[in-house]
Amino acid sequence: MGKSFFQLLAILICILNLISCDEKSESKLESQQQEASSLSFEFAFQNPGLSMDERVNDLISRLTLEEKIAQMVNGTPAIERFNIPPYDYWNEALHGVGRGVAATVFPQAIGLGATFDEDLAFRVASAISDEARAIYNATSENGNYNQYNGLTFWTPNINIFRDPRWGRGQETYGEDPYLTAVLGASFVKGLQGDNPEFLKTAACAKHFAVHSGPEKLRHEFNAEVNQKDLWETYLPAFKALVDVDVESIMCAYNSTNGEPCCAHNYLINDVLRDQWGFEGHVLTDCWALVDLFNQPDEGGHGRVNTAAEAAALAIKTGVSLNCGVTYNSLGDSVKEGLITEKEIDNQLAILLKTRFKLGLFDPKGSNPFDHISFDVVNSESHRALSKEAAQKSIVLLKNNGILPLKNDLSKYFVTGPNAASIEILLGNYYGVNSDMVTILEGISAAIEPTSQLQYRLGAMLNKPSINPINYATGHAGNSDVTILVLGVSSQIEGEEGDSLDSNTAGDRLDYNLPQNQIEYLRELRETADKNPNDKKPIITIITAGSPINLTEVEALSDAVLYVWYPGEEGGTAVSDVLFGTISPSGRLPITFPKSLDQLPAFDDYAMTGRTYKYMDLDPMYPFGFGLSYTNFTYGTIEANETSISKSSTVTVKVTVNNIGEVKSDEVVQMYISDEEASVTVPNFQLINTKRITLEAGASQTIEFQLLPKDFEIVLDDGSRAIEPGTFKIYIGGSSPMKRSTELGAPKMSELQITVN
Repeated sequence: MGKSFFQLLAILICILNLISCDEKSESKLESQQQEASSLSFEFAFQNPGLSMDERVNDLISRLTLEEKIAQMVNGTPAIERFNIPPYDYWNEALHGVGRGVAATVFPQAIGLGATFDEDLAFRVASAISDEARAIYNATSENGNYNQYNGLTFWTPNINIFRDPRWGRGQETYGEDPYLTAVLGASFVKGLQGDNPEFLKTAACAKHFAVHSGPEKLRHEFNAEVNQKDLWETYLPAFKALVDVDVESIMCAYNSTNGEPCCAHNYLINDVLRDQWGFEGHVLTDCWALVDLFNQPDEGGHGRVNTAAEAAALAIKTGVSLNCGVTYNSLGDSVKEGLITEKEIDNQLAILLKTRFKLGLFDPKGSNPFDHISFDVVNSESHRALSKEAAQKSIVLLKNNGILPLKNDLSKYFVTGPNAASIEILLGNYYGVNSDMVTILEGISAAIEPTSQLQYRLGAMLNKPSINPINYATGHAGNSDVTILVLGVSSQIEGEEGDSLDSNTAGDRLDYNLPQNQIEYLRELRETADKNPNDKKPIITIITAGSPINLTEVEALSDAVLYVWYPGEEGGTAVSDVLFGTISPSGRLPITFPKSLDQLPAFDDYAMTGRTYKYMDLDPMYPFGFGLSYTNFTYGTIEANETSISKSSTVTVKVTVNNIGEVKSDEVVQMYISDEEASVTVPNFQLINTKRITLEAGASQTIEFQLLPKDFEIVLDDGSRAIEPGTFKIYIGGSSPMKRSTELGAPKMSELQITVN
């Protein structure tokens, strides 16, 4: 390509602030681009001046069948005769670049879900993709093409967290399809960037589709789901990510309605390709194709009998990339007449386009992201962003007035199995770095140097202490406040093989806190209350990636904070909330039942009785709930019209008032309920949300647009329709579940609209 092309790129890069535009950097970039533009390309696929299809087809035409096959598994070898380096598609960035070099660790995905903040999700993902590019630039320059150093990221996980027993629910944004879609789409935009020619990184929506446990059975399990639940609950977030051009989709291990998801013609071809127009590549979950030929008595689906048959079936279904080695049998598939080389070429072409979009076959310097330098990795600005995300994710569940704490009390006692734990900062699919702030460290840094701080572990994570003597409990009686950090970690909940202290493959089939933790809390409470005239307060902090039965914790604690797995700045963020630097503003992205008795069986994928939308019983904590250090009120909802046609757009307004004495964020939530539907519909469902900041005594009028799609219901056959009748609109700081106001959420405002 000519010099003018690279000059335009230089201008674009400067505008995007990807490099500084001083004379030195401009001169360096121009030199690189002149060098690139002067290259004579030996092969057409190397020439950026040709169309992508021309380049992809040229490369495929030069490869042997064996070379083609080798490029369709996650760890691709180099093709030295064309100077193509190795590349591994398997890379992780769930909440920061994971499993590679030291990088920023953001709060776990469920914590990001608790922020209800799509702008924050975009900024977090943008920071992650900047770090990913910087890492790739530096490591590839050194010839290091290891797994986890690449640019194709298998995130976000947008499965619906329909049941709190699922150990991997922590990887999701919660139980609500709308919130999951909004946050997932923003995350994809941040990862992939907005350059019209290149992807900054490639995102992946997983696990397609209808996948949320049980972990132990995932390789053989068949999730049975009706069309209404499929299209109302399990597919909307995937559709939203396809609409923002997510680059890849990962098919799940399990079967859905009798067909393995990685050989599911209806899901992959009828829905994903034909109905939604998805043009990116489909990849398998890791070793999922083995499940196709492992028989049921071997823990698989038994769909076919051999690896060659499984590989051929996946290619014919439209799966371009195999995480695993089953595609190494494609040569046998061709020999046995199960598939043609042309069919392999078609899927390889789809797959290779991703690497071309990433600029991996272009001359160095012609990709605007080639110039992101390593100093962005775990930079101060990214650490600050991680702290902001953690702050906004923390949910205050109870406060009898003890919070916020003063930071100059005489003596603080910090205790509990997770107080000094780095593990609880991380969740799963994590990165690491040299500056992880534990909750103990955060509190220590926040209090006055003249205040005394005592720390004792006090209790093991999930087993009784062997020693019957415990020096820790006495401190609860002679300290101004006890800060107790309980909960679980990825030792107990997570993916099949990661949770080393789980005998249920990472799922939490026991909904309670470990019994030894509860017993320790009881001992502390008894000690703290020994002097009836001077009872000492206990603040309990819970770390987890899923709901937990907190009935006894709430009864025995003066305040309860739910902090998820808050990332590298978790300790700082928790102390900021404890001591009132900021007001808590996180909201629960999943309903907390009182017990598992309130739920259907774990392996039942019907939505009846599940989530805030279909749960008719009173939960322990409702979806969308969270307290603040101030008080908000909502005015009357105003609408430009309340009797509308099916095609109308309605503007609604409501004034939110901070009537307290503390500046705080409020998460404004809007729900809709169809009062006269012909089929079973949700009790109500979230359709919009907005996070605002209000000074003490301030007010703000919020405006929402009610679009025709907001009035749609999903019929039993999976189709959508707007039926005439009465609809109720709710706007407030939590979901309309009855328990919300009982627990202290502001009263919701309501409006009735008639659709004619």
